[in-house]
Amino acid sequence: MVLPNVVLRLVADLLWYKILANSCYKAARKMRSYGFLLRNPYGKSSQQSQSHQNPLFPSVTKCDLENKGFDTLVCDMHGVLLRSQSFFPYFMLVAFEGGGILRAFCLLLSCLFLWVLDYECKLRVMIFITFCGLKTKDMENVSRAVLPKFYLENLNAEVYEVLASAGSRFVFTSVPRVMVEGFLKEYLRVDGVVGTELQTSGQYFTGLVCGSGLLVKHTALINYFGDQKPELGLGSSSFHDQLFISQCKEAYVVNKEESKSSANSIMPRNKYPKPLIFHDGRLAFLPTPLATLSMFMWLPVGIILAIFRLFVGIMLPCKLALLLGAMSGIEIRLKGESPSSSSYSKGVLYVCSHRTLLDPVFLSKSLAKPLTAVTYSLSKMSEIIAPIRTVRLTRDRKKDGDTMRKLLSEGDLVVCPEGTTCREPYLLRFSSLFAELADDIVPVAMNTHVSMFYGTTASGLKCLDPIFFLMNPRPSYHIQILGKLPKELTCSGGRSSHEVANYIQRQLADALGFECTNLTRRDKYLMLAGNEGFVNGDQRPKT
Repeated sequence: MVLPNVVLRLVADLLWYKILANSCYKAARKMRSYGFLLRNPYGKSSQQSQSHQNPLFPSVTKCDLENKGFDTLVCDMHGVLLRSQSFFPYFMLVAFEGGGILRAFCLLLSCLFLWVLDYECKLRVMIFITFCGLKTKDMENVSRAVLPKFYLENLNAEVYEVLASAGSRFVFTSVPRVMVEGFLKEYLRVDGVVGTELQTSGQYFTGLVCGSGLLVKHTALINYFGDQKPELGLGSSSFHDQLFISQCKEAYVVNKEESKSSANSIMPRNKYPKPLIFHDGRLAFLPTPLATLSMFMWLPVGIILAIFRLFVGIMLPCKLALLLGAMSGIEIRLKGESPSSSSYSKGVLYVCSHRTLLDPVFLSKSLAKPLTAVTYSLSKMSEIIAPIRTVRLTRDRKKDGDTMRKLLSEGDLVVCPEGTTCREPYLLRFSSLFAELADDIVPVAMNTHVSMFYGTTASGLKCLDPIFFLMNPRPSYHIQILGKLPKELTCSGGRSSHEVANYIQRQLADALGFECTNLTRRDKYLMLAGNEGFVNGDQRPKT
């Protein structure tokens, strides 16, 4: 028994010393190469060159933006265009939204040993876990509908200002090209993207990189441009980036500390290169390792809490449901009062902005009165568990008008004329059908806030939308009931149905601080899901 233990101890010690020796050797090589790079070009001392006050290349904030319209600019993605140098959150987004929760959990577990690996091994492991067996179509969906939101929120405003001033723009990155190319070309109008290429087998990724291996930026730059040097290069202060931008005629670095501390580097929403109106995916936060770990720890509690909240909303009276909901963490803010109907033969028509499928439910519970909701598409599961009456429309204008008139004669009705949900501070174009049906029209401005999961999806299972919303630790609903529309502003007052719809859209946008758009449900689903947004049982609208 003693001999095997001794042998195992010796083997363990040998492996540990080998790993330590290799790490020290690699660190020494990097320090020597870094010092050589800093000393040779300008003859400065290593200590002076490594200081933040005297970097090898000037800061990007010193770049003159005038007369750059004919220049060619090259740069990297992470740590340059993006304020964060970590690419783990974006791999996690692909793993979770494209591959599922088990793949995401495996990627999170890899953090236990990723920190001891060098850059190349770390990237190869993350690529394998994220992409092995992943459908190319799923990656395309994530690249188009999920990643742009998080890229825009992390975009470095100072770097983008320099990028936008250049005539030709090229991005070189060691992360897989499929993860960044769609965003860079669609939102930043980049002319070319060079990144690591992944192997595929049929319609699936193998998780391996192509024979050329991970992209080496300075080598790829020379191969791409040949003897012609780009006029402008942007990079981080790392050794590889400085080697990369040294191939350019003029080079600037993005300092990590300045990027994090400077408020000027944060890109405000109103200055996005392209408005972000639609996006998809369940995660409402940037999944850093710590944030992802918190999500997985919360998940069992969140599922139980969502079931409890759902039971309370379905089975209990309004007042008790609101009390227990508030005790479980749901926040509801109600502003305004519900007006009474001026007609004995018709109910009140509530016209709401559309944030989640639960909009009519929260309105009904907040007002403590029964309401009927009409919808263009609703899963069978959502219809079964809905605590209020729901009626499916057919997209036939005449039939839908007759249906809604009949429902109004029976009581109050809720309609969301956008026809679909929108997460961002925009209102889609309003259908004008509702304006032809009633004079007692009450606009209701509704907004939600979540911290972990979105309660809407374009490409996922819609029956899980309420569950995901209720799984948030503290989901909130803000409901503002505006005054009843004056009779002179309705169709009976001489206004057309389109004028009434547009007026209410502007009124709700002003109350919420949103912007009005002419985009429709069809535009949303074509962009996010590649279809027109029909679920089983739906019929196409008649032309």
